Amino acid sequence: MRRNPILAIFTTVFIDLVGFGILIPVFPLLIAVGSPFRVTPESWSFTQGLVMLGWLQAVYPFCTFIASPILGQLSDRFGRRPVLALSIFGTSIGYVIFAIGISTANIPLLFLGRALDGFTGGNLAVANAAIGDISTNENRAKNFGVLGAAFGLGFIVGPYLGGKLSSPDVSFYGLFQTPDWFGATTPFWFAAIIAMLNCIAVLTTFPETIKEKFHAGRINATQSIQNVVLGFRSERLRIILLTGFLFSAGFTFFTTFFGIYLKNNFNFGASKTGDYFAIVGLFIAFSQAILVARVSKKLADYSVLRFSLFGNAAMMLLYFAVPTSFSFGLYLVIPLFTAFNGLTMANMTSLISRSAEPGQQGQAMGIYSSVQSLAQVPASILVGYITTSITSSQPLVVASVCIALGGLCFVVLFKPKFVSTSAAPMGAPSH
Repeated sequence: MRRNPILAIFTTVFIDLVGFGILIPVFPLLIAVGSPFRVTPESWSFTQGLVMLGWLQAVYPFCTFIASPILGQLSDRFGRRPVLALSIFGTSIGYVIFAIGISTANIPLLFLGRALDGFTGGNLAVANAAIGDISTNENRAKNFGVLGAAFGLGFIVGPYLGGKLSSPDVSFYGLFQTPDWFGATTPFWFAAIIAMLNCIAVLTTFPETIKEKFHAGRINATQSIQNVVLGFRSERLRIILLTGFLFSAGFTFFTTFFGIYLKNNFNFGASKTGDYFAIVGLFIAFSQAILVARVSKKLADYSVLRFSLFGNAAMMLLYFAVPTSFSFGLYLVIPLFTAFNGLTMANMTSLISRSAEPGQQGQAMGIYSSVQSLAQVPASILVGYITTSITSSQPLVVASVCIALGGLCFVVLFKPKFVSTSAAPMGAPSH
């Protein structure tokens, strides 16, 4: 690692995504009637609990939206290593606070834990900068591909760990059973320990990758807001960013609500929910690695988006149509859903990069990351308000409408006249 810091960067991004994925199967436990880990008062209705979870889910992307550019600026000034270590340390403490909030049913502590994790865990900007520091033109695509792999692997492992570590007495394929003391707090204690070990590893083995630190000027605390304004003023980027905003909002409706939907409509426990999302992650990784590469040889990125967005929207409605008596149907949707999802994510990233002004691809990707984080905030909050009953599926319908609107805007308004002929690496992470 002294010679090549890729492993430390990979681990950092991987742990970030594990922390995101861990929440998915645990969320239903926080409001489910009869759950020993219910944090909402007994007097609260299901919808009131879901409103609270929506706000709780929104805290993380909002704080990440504000903090990511600031962490990037701090890393330019003080170096990648101290900022990366500080952000990982904050993530670990955020997990601890969240675990204590669950065990004491203290809702303000839950919000504090997620806010701290969002402010300090928004370190992708630093990870991207470190990759840029050590990359040459020959290995840049390969190095960013490593970050893409960390994203994919984190989204597979996170929900799986969240499901298994929060479920007592669950069999691991007949090999052994989880201890009876496992519960909703266990995944977060586990993640806190792993993050702290990663922090120590960064401090002791990670070489400083920046050769010249920049001390001029003040830290711009409003950089994220300026990024979004700058992006939507750009004739080259505004339509793609609008499409990306609507797609990210729709996908957030899915990730925020779907664990609750599986619990209420199909009686999925935390372990089964974690398994389901892990399978989704596996198929997304497959589509990014195999399907995207094959399709990109035949079609331009903007041509793919003209059908993949509508395919994504249709798959959301297909989930809505699965009868509650046929839970196996949920698994049949996965290959189609993840194919369209993988094609959309990879080609959106590619098109953003190719539509940027020459030499400003990095700035364009930072703007897109800010737009994605911003889109997750209102989408998370609205989930609770649009869900009118314990069995309702309105968030899936709204998710479908959002993504279809993104596709409609793209088909009607996007003109490929600004697109560069040089391709960007497919599947490089942008958020």
